[in-house]
Amino acid sequence: MRIAVSGSIATDHLMVFPGLFADQLIAEEVRHVSLSFLADRLDVRQGGVGANIAFGLARLGLRPVLVGAAGVDFGPYGARLREAGVDTDSVRVSPSLHTARFVCTTDREENQIATFYAGAMAEAGLIDLADVQQRVDGLDLIIVGADAPEAMLRHTATAHALGIPVAADPSQQLALLDGEQTRRLITGARLLFTNEYESALLRRRTGWSEAEILARTGTWIVTRGAGGVSLMTAHGAPRHVPAVPADRVADPTGGGDAFRAGFLAGLSWDLSHERAAQLGCALATVVLESVGTQEYKLLPAELLARVDRCYGRRAAREIEPWLG
Repeated sequence: MRIAVSGSIATDHLMVFPGLFADQLIAEEVRHVSLSFLADRLDVRQGGVGANIAFGLARLGLRPVLVGAAGVDFGPYGARLREAGVDTDSVRVSPSLHTARFVCTTDREENQIATFYAGAMAEAGLIDLADVQQRVDGLDLIIVGADAPEAMLRHTATAHALGIPVAADPSQQLALLDGEQTRRLITGARLLFTNEYESALLRRRTGWSEAEILARTGTWIVTRGAGGVSLMTAHGAPRHVPAVPADRVADPTGGGDAFRAGFLAGLSWDLSHERAAQLGCALATVVLESVGTQEYKLLPAELLARVDRCYGRRAAREIEPWLG
């Protein structure tokens, strides 16, 4: 299966605040917040949801096509992605803007406050998915992740016109999309990804009930952090996949992207949706135990051991041939 991954390409500035944000917030003054948090750790990492998912797919042995816009500083980052196995030839490199920046501070209870600078991502709408498909001689799936809204809408429309199955993953861009845009992004999607909070926001944005959303999509995958994952369709009862427990959470950033990579890899191997979700949960835990979204080491034996412990020997046996 040839998978295109559209979405942001960014540099992450990850900081850790040893206290609690809640201790600094005064409920009556939240409309006039002016706060500074003294962080005791800073890590500068490469990230962005599109790049993170593509990196995870490559780590699992696929050759994903990254579709996004980066800046004049993309050279070393692009080389690293290519070395990992990501096809970056469809990345648009801006001649004047910097690659997007994600600045995130995490407190000791893993609450996060973040700011995102779009930078070169603003040019993602200039990429034509038809050109990408022609270059790689066909695409079997495109995941439309968080990106410049015009790019997300254009890629979705082009994919439907070309008959390319879509995995809709609007995530944090739901805050910027209006109702009509959101409905256009998810209608006709074979897969729909949200986390638990985004699922409620999605219903509000579209004005549709859960049943009405399911009537317009294929499988709706809702990630619930330590609560696992729900798989929902218009037919049949929801299925629940428990999360793989983490020995420790070093950094919560990127766990959802890793889940998506594992899930899509599992589908490309013709695993069931439930088994693909189990693989995604196992990979997400590997990332949670690492600092940064692309800094993890992926050892097949260790990944299989996680699957075995959480889901049983049969699950590990079905996944094992693909991790050799």
